[in-house]
Amino acid sequence: MTAAVTNPAGNTNQRPGPNPTGRHGPACGSGPAKNPVDARALRLLHTLATLPAEDPERGTLRERTIEAWLPLAKHLAQRFNGRGEPLDDLTQIATVGLIKAIDRFDPEYGNDFAAYAVPTIVGEIKRHFRDRTWDIRVPRRLQELKLDINEATATLAQQLGRSPTITDIATHLQRPEDDIIEGLEGARAYSAISLQTLVGTGIDGTELGDLFGIDDTELALAEFRASLGPALETLAEREQKIIILRFFGNLTQTQIAHHIGISQMHVSRLLTKSLATLRTQFSET
Repeated sequence: MTAAVTNPAGNTNQRPGPNPTGRHGPACGSGPAKNPVDARALRLLHTLATLPAEDPERGTLRERTIEAWLPLAKHLAQRFNGRGEPLDDLTQIATVGLIKAIDRFDPEYGNDFAAYAVPTIVGEIKRHFRDRTWDIRVPRRLQELKLDINEATATLAQQLGRSPTITDIATHLQRPEDDIIEGLEGARAYSAISLQTLVGTGIDGTELGDLFGIDDTELALAEFRASLGPALETLAEREQKIIILRFFGNLTQTQIAHHIGISQMHVSRLLTKSLATLRTQFSET
């Protein structure tokens, strides 16, 4: 048993340090439910790490190593399932993180590959959620807070047998309730709904955008017209006529002067005076 571990350097099956299965056992677990990889995966990893970069067998060995450690990537991807992304996509992202961890792993800095690979894979998944899945970009702290809230909500729902309250989540995460409320508000930016989405049964063709109110310019004009009548009555009859001909009849000052029988200059003075009076009337209402 010991000889297999202490083979001389140059044997590509050499595994540095003490028995790797004993070293990695606590990290990966010993039973099928806890251990996503086996001793063979550990041997392949350490063999790959000691193999020269120019070795023609390195490519094949690398593929075998990735396949052997895939259960770890799938296990970690499963932890993020149910958060709006398909499990197949999460598994692919986790596999990318696994490949990065395998390519960067150096046994000289420690033999516990799982302790190095797990943060790398989880970081890759979280980066995917942060950079690729939000319809509206929000600060990174809110994106990470959303993930924490989602995980806490699922955990507390199982423990309490009901939907957790904001206070429950704040206590579980040891954060102020204001932070939880801010995180829940920011989570609304995760996915956007098109204004062309059909509402109800969709039979009548009503879209979500049809339910939103808009500024009605005619409403303001209606209020203005209702106030204009009483304001005009405060003017002299000739001044009323000039206002009506100018703004409702679209006549020029020269045409108004000819119609009433006064000079254009006089029309201009009366028009200026009348408009000033009307402005005063409207400002007081």
